[in-house]
Amino acid sequence: MNNSTSPGSTRREFLGQSALIAGALAAPAILTSKAFAADDTPLRVGLVGCGGRGTGAAGQALQADPHVHLVAMGDAFAEKIQPSLQTLRAEAGQHGFTERIKVTPDTCFAGLDAFQKVIDSGVDVVLLCSPPGFRPQHFKAAVAAGKHVFCEKPMATDATGVRSVMETAKLARQKNLSVLAGFCWRYDYPRRELFQKLHEGAIGEIRSIYADYYTSPVKPMPPASTRPKEMGDVEWQVRNWYNFVWLSGDGLVEQACHSVDKIAWAMKDVPPLKAVAVGGRQIPNHEGNIYDHMFVVYEFENEVRGFLGQRQISNCFSENSDYIMGTTGSAKITWGAGPVIHGKENWRFRGPKTDMYQNEHNEFFAGIRSGKHIFDADWMAQSTLMGIMGRMAAYTGQEVTWEEALNSKESLVPEHLDWKMPLAIAPMAVPGQTKLI
Repeated sequence: MNNSTSPGSTRREFLGQSALIAGALAAPAILTSKAFAADDTPLRVGLVGCGGRGTGAAGQALQADPHVHLVAMGDAFAEKIQPSLQTLRAEAGQHGFTERIKVTPDTCFAGLDAFQKVIDSGVDVVLLCSPPGFRPQHFKAAVAAGKHVFCEKPMATDATGVRSVMETAKLARQKNLSVLAGFCWRYDYPRRELFQKLHEGAIGEIRSIYADYYTSPVKPMPPASTRPKEMGDVEWQVRNWYNFVWLSGDGLVEQACHSVDKIAWAMKDVPPLKAVAVGGRQIPNHEGNIYDHMFVVYEFENEVRGFLGQRQISNCFSENSDYIMGTTGSAKITWGAGPVIHGKENWRFRGPKTDMYQNEHNEFFAGIRSGKHIFDADWMAQSTLMGIMGRMAAYTGQEVTWEEALNSKESLVPEHLDWKMPLAIAPMAVPGQTKLI
């Protein structure tokens, strides 16, 4: 990890970056360079992280371009690779392109250094789908090696990691590399059209956004009594990564970050001034140290507010929606129905239904082919930091400014991880006692 703190990193710098990408809010930012390859030249893909999301991303990559070849796979745990590979081969067989999977035993890599072995295996594109605590390190290594990158959300679990991602993004831009973010809703065509209309003034000036992410637990923490005696601290935590802040960032950062990103999108990717939040742990989580609920209030310029409720508790009301209020109307995004606008002119998306996960990979690989590279790196870092900012406010009970979040010296991810090293579990945060670092 890059642990340097950039004293000049302020909200003003982010505003400058926002101005650069404001013209591409309804679609990904594009870098133009010489086309990567002729239409029939193989694009060799390597997958890092062979869980469900990684397997899905690899399958979508294989369908995005007829000459994409999956050639390497890596995971911290060897037993994750073959089930992922079998799933991909079965799906490829259904679509008639099993020949696109060219993974061999020699290109399957396990261990904490598997990401580097995948990067070094001769691939052109890397899909980064490991737990987000590893993302800054993996992203840095992939860009240093000149690889195009799909970077699953979120991009880090602390501000130190976000600053590392920002520095890596600068290098990726210099190298004209494609960087695709896992904030998949920006590749959902109904939402794209909705936000474009909002930015064109369909409901007047946006005054507030309320987003919620109320759902059940994602990966419950098993009791400590189930831990094998021979299993070390690092393996125990990585195997149960969702329950540890350094690996997942907490539920707000890892799951509800999609809602955070839509708030940012509505505000044209201009960052908030500050945030306050409440949160805690209602259901015992054994050794885990993440909250199971938070409520964040983001304050933007002109007293605009963004409200975000997040909860992961069973047998409770569930909803994942967004309500956007403007001076002349309102917009609503719900999970089951398409987005709608109620204003001077009512609107509902009428286009065809497509798979946003597939859309993003289609556009990603088309950009690599054409030389018009997708570049999501700037706003993906900002949306990640907004999530971390909300968590910091909830954990400490303090009002957190954008500058405090961006320049925080908190560094959660241990350096030089080793399976045998001791790694104590940090205590759960207590508002009013946990300090803002």
